[in-house]
Amino acid sequence: MESFLTTANEWLWSQYMIFLILALGAGFSLLLLFPQLRRLPDMITALKEGGDSKRGLSPFQSFAIALGGRVGVGNIVGVATAIHFGGPGAVFWMWVTAFLGATVAIAESSLAQVWKREVNGEYRGGPAYYIEQGLGWKWLAVLYAIGTIFATTITGPSIQSFSISDSNLAAFHVPMWVSGAVVAALFCLVTFGGMHRLGRVTEMVVPFMAGAYILVGLAMMVLRAGDVPDMFGLIFRSAFGGEAMFGGMLGAVIMWGVKRAIYSSEVGTGSAAQASAAAEVSHPVKQGLAQGFSAYVDTLFVCTITALMILLTKSYNVADPDGKMIVEYMPGENPGANYTQAAIDSVFPGFGPAFVAVAMFFFAFTTLLSFGFYAETNVAYLLKEHRWQPVAIAVARALLAVSIVLGSLRSSETAWAWADLGLGFYTWVNLIALVMLSPVVLKVFRDYDRQRKEGVDPVFNPRDIGIDNAPVWDDVLARHGRGPGATAGADAGSAGATPDRA
Repeated sequence: MESFLTTANEWLWSQYMIFLILALGAGFSLLLLFPQLRRLPDMITALKEGGDSKRGLSPFQSFAIALGGRVGVGNIVGVATAIHFGGPGAVFWMWVTAFLGATVAIAESSLAQVWKREVNGEYRGGPAYYIEQGLGWKWLAVLYAIGTIFATTITGPSIQSFSISDSNLAAFHVPMWVSGAVVAALFCLVTFGGMHRLGRVTEMVVPFMAGAYILVGLAMMVLRAGDVPDMFGLIFRSAFGGEAMFGGMLGAVIMWGVKRAIYSSEVGTGSAAQASAAAEVSHPVKQGLAQGFSAYVDTLFVCTITALMILLTKSYNVADPDGKMIVEYMPGENPGANYTQAAIDSVFPGFGPAFVAVAMFFFAFTTLLSFGFYAETNVAYLLKEHRWQPVAIAVARALLAVSIVLGSLRSSETAWAWADLGLGFYTWVNLIALVMLSPVVLKVFRDYDRQRKEGVDPVFNPRDIGIDNAPVWDDVLARHGRGPGATAGADAGSAGATPDRA
């Protein structure tokens, strides 16, 4: 099994995937005229618009679910792994991936909004939906849905639950199986309450957890301010092989930086696009921009804070591609949450293990909630309005809960290998779709830009860009007085909706 996992991951996470994601990010940046910079104010505005409805979530709730999926153990354990195998320069390539990847997030989330569907009274969408409707390749859409269900219910939960149980064991001496059982019970309590309960929980928890973590990191930066310039110098020198001790591992520096940034931010995977499709917005690009900002928050803020804490306090080791230690500030320690725990403990004695354990719980738990939402979305795609769909969704939730318990007992190496396998598989499927649908992305974004230049609040009419298989938008147009059946009143199916609400 180990041989299979190693071979499969070497192929899935080859240099070709890294090149394709970076090329897509660069291509979308040029095609869309660098929206990650040009439309940064719109990213913030999009988060504050509108509210939820019976059919969909508010833009912020959708943002929170996606950010909860992005901000997970990869922000702690993944960063430590990137530094261990790629050196300090890997951090720079994480930044590059976040900057370019933000446009990929904008593209896939906009597409998810274009071809979202109302299934059993709720908005659903994502790669499976836009692959079938946009490309007409149902076989590939089914492949994505099956791959995502497998990854989010079986392979993905392993690293999340193991990281929670491992950190709780180290900090509080809680048996690993107990942690797994408690997390599984909490997961069921939230997800069996439906999409709107999940949205309410994530919009409260995600900002709190990310904010607290960033504040602790910033406090460490202030207390060690004199060492900060040298640390940034080390990152930039190491990123291009300028630091002598890392000169022979430039390939590893780039690969680990990009790989862990992708795993953490999920850009190109299509995962966050599924949360985006559930939002009530007046134009697909609005939620696309919100998700572009979530990629920034994940990598440029949270991952960077982890990296700076580790590097600033020299709480790490670095191994070359052959396994030989180049830097060994923590003799005998393997990469993981222990790097971050040691870093915080060196500045705030006695605080590190407990704080990281709490952070790991919130980071991993919200990721598991997102996994549950993604699994439901793809089950809904496969079964549409079938009478067995609610039962199948309940089974998926239960299977994920079982995986949480079992995953809490697995070794870290095995957990990461399975997580990489599941993520790598459906990411390839989504990347193919993004390449093929890039002309649509351009048309949708130009439609948004045109309306912004005209000084109006953008409202999407798919027929303006030649799309006639997106019926959900007829209702949106009607609510905004721009289509057949338009009314000046609020949406009867919305909670607190108003005519100018997205």
